[in-house]
Amino acid sequence: YIARRLAIMRQISYDNKIDFSEVIDLEEENNGIHYEKIQRDAINLALSKGFLVLTGGPGTGKTTTLNAIISLYQQQGLNVMICAPTGRAAKRLSDLTGFDAKTIHRLLEVKHTSGDTLAFIHDENNLLDCDALIIDEMSMVDSCLFEAVLRAISVTCKLVLVGDSDQLPSVGAGNVLKDIIDSGVMSVVTLKEIFRQAQESDIVMNAHKRVNGEHIDLASKDKDFFFMQRLEYGELQDLVVELCKTRLPKAYDYSPIDDIQVLSPTRKGPAGTVELNKRLQQELNPPAAGKSEVKTPVYTFRKGDKVMQTKNDYEILWKKYITEDKTESGAGIFNGDIGIIIAVNKILKTVTIDFEGRIAVYDKQMLDNLELAYAITVHKSQGSEFDVVILTVFGGFDKLYYRNLLYTAVTRAKRMLIIVGSKKRVDFMIDNNKRTLRYTALKNMLMELVEGDDSGQQTLDI
Repeated sequence: YIARRLAIMRQISYDNKIDFSEVIDLEEENNGIHYEKIQRDAINLALSKGFLVLTGGPGTGKTTTLNAIISLYQQQGLNVMICAPTGRAAKRLSDLTGFDAKTIHRLLEVKHTSGDTLAFIHDENNLLDCDALIIDEMSMVDSCLFEAVLRAISVTCKLVLVGDSDQLPSVGAGNVLKDIIDSGVMSVVTLKEIFRQAQESDIVMNAHKRVNGEHIDLASKDKDFFFMQRLEYGELQDLVVELCKTRLPKAYDYSPIDDIQVLSPTRKGPAGTVELNKRLQQELNPPAAGKSEVKTPVYTFRKGDKVMQTKNDYEILWKKYITEDKTESGAGIFNGDIGIIIAVNKILKTVTIDFEGRIAVYDKQMLDNLELAYAITVHKSQGSEFDVVILTVFGGFDKLYYRNLLYTAVTRAKRMLIIVGSKKRVDFMIDNNKRTLRYTALKNMLMELVEGDDSGQQTLDI
């Protein structure tokens, strides 16, 4: 279905050859911004054609380009909708663009069904009132969700997919973004030039080195990137706790809960998320008189704990307080959503959680899909950004330590990245470019469907 729809969009959204250079000049003048040629080409394609993939690593100007596209769409009188796969990614997109972004599930509106079957209110029989749709963090979108998106928009709706194909692929089936890019038959613009301001960040520069398989200077400690070698598990755990509890809050005024996120490639082992969460909870939110808690077979949850939903649940009811008199209600808490426990009822064994403004009450059975989130896996961090990332890189199965997992972890950090562990293991991850092979037919189907079609596509790679 995806291949057929994209092939149709490719045919009916042929380049109308209109040059929007003067319009882009005015946008530059109004915003005091200078767009590079590749950015202007991307904006031109988004305006003149109906489909565009905009891809590139950190610091290459994706957000600046995207803001121009959204602004010019609106100036054309188009009804624009923007979305992302997760709540955190949608919030980040709103912060970066200044436009209201929703999760894909919220945009399509989940329909209550029996069992685990996923259905949406918006489909081919009830299309979104949308002239242009922009999806960010497209690497996280699996085949089933992207099919649902395409069913909910008209074939004339402009579609812009934004993402980084060097990130980890979606948790669900498929490798949609990479397959579309690799097919070579759809319009793709790849931004590769790192802007001067981004060049001042070791996080950004080291992320690009990792993608290219270059080793990095772990001894550098003068900007926003730090490496601290610890070759004993106990010492590694002690340092992570110390950084979260005292050193970073004292030196930079970072909050252990709101600003700092510990990441690990694995759940298991002394450097994995389960053990790290136990240590961090004990130090950051220990038991105390008057502090209610509820126990499950794996975790003890108490007021103030940082927690994460581990499975999509479309029926969890939540309420959002807009003002004192106005509230918004909805349903659905999704895999990877992070929140803070604000109340625990020991008698009813219920836990009230604030998921960034959405307040949900969990009963005892629902707690099975909840875990502590002081430390989370790199996979669970996709689509999120944190002021400070502490990444543990130590022992474990070799297949969990590979290049684009390291790249994904590094690019989660906005202001500071600290890697704790083994230099030898970091070098191993950079050298290990064996990605998990996925058998997906989308690339081949797209190529076959558009074979002999001369309606044209444009791929720009600078």
